[in-house]
Amino acid sequence: MKYSIKNLTTKLSHSYSWFSRQPKSFVLAMPKIQKLWQETLEKTGIVPVAIVSISVSCLLIGARHFTLLQPLELMAYDQMVRLRPEAGVDPRLLIVTLTEEDIQKYNWPIKDEILAKVLAKISQYKAKVIGLDIYRDLPVKPGYEQLQEQFQNPNVIVIENLLGSSQGSSNKGVNPPPGIPPGRIGINDIPVDFDGTVRRQFMMIINSQKKIYYSLSMQVAMKYLAYDGIEPDNSEEDDTIISWGKARFIPLKPNSGGYEKVDTGGYQILLNYRSGEKIAPTMSIQELLEGDIDPNLIKDKIVLIGANAASLRDIFLTPYRSMLETEKMPGVFIHAQMVSQLIDAALGKRPLFSYWPEWVEIIWIGSWVLIGTALARYRQPLFSALASPVLLCVLGGLSFALFLNAKWVPVATPAIGFLFSSASIVAYRAHQSQEKEKIVMRLLGQNTSPEIANALWKGRDRLLADGRLPGEKVMATVMFTDVKNFSTFSEEMPPERLMEWLNEYLSAMTEIIQEYHGIINKFMGDGIMAAFGVPVARQTEAEIANDAKAAVGCALAIGERLKILNADWKVRDFPVISMRIGIFTGPLVAGSLGGKERLEYGLLGDTVNTASRLESCEKIRQPGICRILIAYQTLIYIEDEFVVEPWGPIPLKGKQQIVYVYRVISRKN
Repeated sequence: MKYSIKNLTTKLSHSYSWFSRQPKSFVLAMPKIQKLWQETLEKTGIVPVAIVSISVSCLLIGARHFTLLQPLELMAYDQMVRLRPEAGVDPRLLIVTLTEEDIQKYNWPIKDEILAKVLAKISQYKAKVIGLDIYRDLPVKPGYEQLQEQFQNPNVIVIENLLGSSQGSSNKGVNPPPGIPPGRIGINDIPVDFDGTVRRQFMMIINSQKKIYYSLSMQVAMKYLAYDGIEPDNSEEDDTIISWGKARFIPLKPNSGGYEKVDTGGYQILLNYRSGEKIAPTMSIQELLEGDIDPNLIKDKIVLIGANAASLRDIFLTPYRSMLETEKMPGVFIHAQMVSQLIDAALGKRPLFSYWPEWVEIIWIGSWVLIGTALARYRQPLFSALASPVLLCVLGGLSFALFLNAKWVPVATPAIGFLFSSASIVAYRAHQSQEKEKIVMRLLGQNTSPEIANALWKGRDRLLADGRLPGEKVMATVMFTDVKNFSTFSEEMPPERLMEWLNEYLSAMTEIIQEYHGIINKFMGDGIMAAFGVPVARQTEAEIANDAKAAVGCALAIGERLKILNADWKVRDFPVISMRIGIFTGPLVAGSLGGKERLEYGLLGDTVNTASRLESCEKIRQPGICRILIAYQTLIYIEDEFVVEPWGPIPLKGKQQIVYVYRVISRKN
């Protein structure tokens, strides 16, 4: 529908009027609602799950379209065929085989008179239907007249070949014996998949002149069921569907089940094998002609006659052979499987295979992709590791249960989707972890010891979705350092030399603090604020004591390094300096300050203020080049390892309570 400018303006004005009539609180709340929705998507992980699920599903659908996954689906199909219970021997059938021993006795090609004797004896025992799976387009004398006479038996079905040998030779087909009416001729063409395996069967083929060629199996089954008045016909609702007894035969489509773009020319159905070994009682031609035969083996039965000699190469791969096996099934046994299936289906004894529509298969595949992504989002690796094989077993179990009920659905594709989506989410989470690690490193700067950085990273679950650390109350030791009279000599030095000297000084201090597992919270010109005991909260008094000892030991090490630095600086005409250090142990709150664009790891509390005041108190008292002052709150943790000098109670600037101050001199021997 097209709108004029006037109509469009009217619609827009109506929309604006509706919006303007809403309460002011609603209008003001819209940005908040949008932000809340965005935060919800980020926190719940819906966006990555949706992106991965859709991407993997589309990738799998594309792979299916180009038949890349078809080999895996057919492998899964074969495995399910082997795992399911077999229906066993079909008592309605008898197979008379031409064996290697028969060829040695009667020669090849077998003479017409031998075939005539075989057909005559089977007819004598009143077989209901006889199917001859041996070509007889040309006479093989002697016995041609006798064989032609046997071909007049209305119960005998002979074969022709339309499409050529299924084994890939240049054969362009074989004609039926002359003089046989079409109703007793069946094609013995067998459709073979790309891997040489027989999983389908022809019911008929219609050529370009609309002539119908029924398969050998269908001709035999129709003849057999016609005795009970069961005949096939087109379905009233769809003329492509064959209604036959209790069954509705729906032709195979190129994308049925695990197939994709398979050649379904003619009228094909999936071959529902009855058994992988013995489909029916068997006997050789020699046994039939020369042995003592039980008439009940033949009376009212379907008798199929065909080759079972490896030298004749009328053999096929079936789903029953494993990847390590090359055993093949003779063609006459394949036809027996087909006949048995058609009769069972028409009598309602075994169902025909059915398939989901394409859109249902896509939902099925997409569901398992979604399950894979959702499972990988779970934050317990052990649970995910245990749940993944369990869910794959569930997928296989559901697919196999459907297969047992003659429903073939994709198995390999959803399994690949499950695994690939899980792996994608795991990779995404690994990328997220790297990004969070960058956040942590940005919070701490480059001034954190590797041990502390690793400890913080192990506790990364405390990170919020917006990349900030929540405030946490901890017991820690804070250290402040400052250079005495820095302002004086900084005014006398050129800026570039001052920068060079300052970087050298700060680099040395950073190295020592990291060596003692401290965190440099910030640089303040020449001053440094460091902490021991963050970001991972200490749980015991022993851990708190270790942090205090590390801080005091670090201060003494700074004093020793300063002696070396001063000696070098004196030679290079840099300032020779002295330092003040204040150390205090107590509770503080540690966490990130600022927003996403600008974050800083902050330490707040009276402990920080006291450490700063200790560094700056009584500046005129400077024994040595590095003065280290602590309070009683630190002394109680270190007195067994360090020598201290009491300075007594001192009122610190900005603090109402008196603090007992001590100067650290050295370690105890």
